[in-house]
Amino acid sequence: MGAKRGVVRLQLTTQAKQNLDDLCERRGMTQIDALSRMVEWFVLQDEVIQAQVLGLMSEENLAELAPGLLERLAKAKKAKDNKAG
Repeated sequence: MGAKRGVVRLQLTTQAKQNLDDLCERRGMTQIDALSRMVEWFVLQDEVIQAQVLGLMSEENLAELAPGLLERLAKAKKAKDNKAG
């Protein structure tokens, strides 16, 4: 039996839909697979990255936060690598 799935209705602009169609065709993926992977990736990202992707931060604010963000990401990766190895 397959994994349980939630269903989300999504409305896209015409251009966004075309871009998604193009992406799925290039990658040989269904829209469900592509969008599921993007959501799974997105929710694992640092809150600053999420805010930037969502357009909630100005470039000016992001520039101020970038050095600290890079340091946090590097520490998280190092901790993950140490756990794995």
